[in-house]
Amino acid sequence: MREKQYKNFGKLPEAVQRNIDPDLAQKYKKGGKVKFIQKAIKKPGSLRKSLGVKKGKTIPAGKLRAAAKKAGKLGQRARLAITLKKLRKK
Repeated sequence: MREKQYKNFGKLPEAVQRNIDPDLAQKYKKGGKVKFIQKAIKKPGSLRKSLGVKKGKTIPAGKLRAAAKKAGKLGQRARLAITLKKLRKK
């Protein structure tokens, strides 16, 4: 059974979230419901593999920028990687 869906629930203040649905508010607080970005990556490791970087090593920034300029899936994956890199907590 699917959970209740509330539009923009995460943007509401915590007190209001708890009043609407305490269980769902707790999941948002822990970060359990907000892990949507992992579904955006359909084939983990495919960018690294197509760039010829060994598993466990980081992709050099120059290679990533060069790949981002290319067309097709390789370019799309590289651009997504650059975007996700910006989202990382520092």
